[in-house]
Amino acid sequence: MELKPERQARVVFTPSGRRGEFPFGTPLLEAAWELGVDVASICGGRGLCGRCRVVCSAGNFPKHGIVSSPEHLSPAGVVETRYGERGQPLSAGHRLSCQAAIQGDLVIDVPPESQVHRQVVRKDADSRPIRLDPVVRLHLVDVPAADLGAGSDLTRLLDALESQWGLRPVFPAALLPNLQGLLRAGEWSVTVAVHQEAEILAVWPGFKEAIYGVAIDVGSTTIAAHLCDLGSGDVLCSNGMMNPQIRFGEDLMSRVSYVMMHPEGSAELTREVRRAVNELVAGTAADAGIEAQDIVSLTFVCNPIMHHLLLGISPVELGGAPFALAAEQSVHLPARDLGVEVNPGAVAYALPCIAGHVGADTAGVVLCEQPHRSDAVSLLVDIGTNAEIVLGNAARLLACSSPTGPAFEGAQVSAGQRAAPGAIERVRIDPDTLDTRIRVIGSDLWSDEPGFNDTLPAQGVTGVCGSGIIEAVVEMWLAGILTSDGVIDGGQASRTVRLVPDGRTFSFAIHGDQVTVTQNDVRQIQLAKAALYAGIRLLMDRLEVTSVDRIRLAGAFGSHIDVRYAMALGMIPDCSLDAVAAVGNAAGHGARIALLNQASRSEIESVVKSVEKVETAIEPRFQAYFVDAMAIPHGPAELARLGGLFPGRATRPASTVAGRATRGQGRRARRTISAPRPSKSS
Repeated sequence: MELKPERQARVVFTPSGRRGEFPFGTPLLEAAWELGVDVASICGGRGLCGRCRVVCSAGNFPKHGIVSSPEHLSPAGVVETRYGERGQPLSAGHRLSCQAAIQGDLVIDVPPESQVHRQVVRKDADSRPIRLDPVVRLHLVDVPAADLGAGSDLTRLLDALESQWGLRPVFPAALLPNLQGLLRAGEWSVTVAVHQEAEILAVWPGFKEAIYGVAIDVGSTTIAAHLCDLGSGDVLCSNGMMNPQIRFGEDLMSRVSYVMMHPEGSAELTREVRRAVNELVAGTAADAGIEAQDIVSLTFVCNPIMHHLLLGISPVELGGAPFALAAEQSVHLPARDLGVEVNPGAVAYALPCIAGHVGADTAGVVLCEQPHRSDAVSLLVDIGTNAEIVLGNAARLLACSSPTGPAFEGAQVSAGQRAAPGAIERVRIDPDTLDTRIRVIGSDLWSDEPGFNDTLPAQGVTGVCGSGIIEAVVEMWLAGILTSDGVIDGGQASRTVRLVPDGRTFSFAIHGDQVTVTQNDVRQIQLAKAALYAGIRLLMDRLEVTSVDRIRLAGAFGSHIDVRYAMALGMIPDCSLDAVAAVGNAAGHGARIALLNQASRSEIESVVKSVEKVETAIEPRFQAYFVDAMAIPHGPAELARLGGLFPGRATRPASTVAGRATRGQGRRARRTISAPRPSKSS
């Protein structure tokens, strides 16, 4: 008797374009996996997780030679009906690929949310999307029930995991005491969390739908946490808090000094930062409505001193030359060793440091902005008490730290404060009348717009933050009341009552008598911007370039500053304004990349090894560049190197550097920097 051949159907999966022929009755998920199509599943085809949903396209597809129809799939059965009753019902045209069997030719679309390695796109268009591939994954396992001669519960679990998922991970002894109870509570079905396909971290009875991870940026001033769903890559909640170590010193070197003077100081600071991280993680989990026990993975980025203190390492060696790190490599350790009360099996990963003053936070910025993947010369600047600077491209990367001090964060400025509601963040000065307009954090209106006072935060105007003081200094220079060498010109006092004597110098009032810019304030900004620019110039010399193609300003300060004013002040080198952007907490985004994509970890570890470190403290040219950069925008030597004018930059002719610009020159300079008057939506 001659056997009839099995009926075959042609199936094309989009967007991958992979295709094949399969016997009628083959589940779509099985066909997808056989072709290597990227379809997710936690439950392994049991119709519980809903991750494998697909869309059947209908119509004639001449390109593929296929007429596709939803009727070419088996009808929805009990399992899909129960899934819709238990969770969110399937949308029209959607099917669970593990339950839908092939009954004819098909074009099947795998939507992004069903792809294992989907792209998690950051809202900022210029930033790198994340290819979802976390180090910890869930797998539902059906274990044969206990029987005489069937082997131990652990053996049957590991055998089932291997047969159903192709994995044979290590099972930690710490999980053994609860294993039998979990298997029986789940009626011989359990969900296991597997780390890098090598070790089981946790076991839950029955089907576990989601696990979570936290990306944490431990800064000297603030600690920020981003709670992510490891299955979807979505950020469920972001929170921040002040670093409680501030009571030991606002800047990092003060904390190092505290450790030097107190034998127990290092352990005390470690306890403080770990307690804060634990509180932040717990609070973020509560805000997201999840159990902290469901957090199984954490990543950290920190500056070198915070990195050492978080890991329980004394930072004393970082307090002086040669600024030796205990270790620059990435660190893997159990989260419980850091005192974080999450799942007992949770794992933690700290990104590698680059140098003694260029930390894992800068590595996070590099991972986010990817200068090593481009031929364009990129400049990355993370501005804090120290400016951490990276310059280069795919051929070569250099890094250094420059001592900018805290002025850019509002410290050491008479009315300075951090960027918070009530702080002046924008300043404009009329070049003719010297009247000022301000905008305050917490209000969308400028001070000369109706209703401004009604929209102020409850505390009113409280001071000026870093971006505000920079704009005030540049506006004073443009208006002709500040010379290029940074002196407030008391000779202009006849033009306005805002210029007032202040001892042997003068001050300029930008908001009543509450907020003024003193001569010392100007000097602090000059010192900070000169240190930043000198560090950048050293790297440019070493790389043998005279300009850069792309500039990214990272960190809280970089998020607030108007890049036009940064250029006008001379903080950053010449570059097209279109190629300059603030990227916010890029270090934190780098931590999130490392949380959600395991390949990125080996990538950044390799990149960091190749970065050339430049130590500004021992570079003889640093002081010369620093002195020349004290002028606004630069001194004669730098202006001569740049040809006297800055393409794309708002500045005055080089001839005005030696003395005060005329009001007419100031107006011409203003026309190059001023955008149209901001509206309420600006």
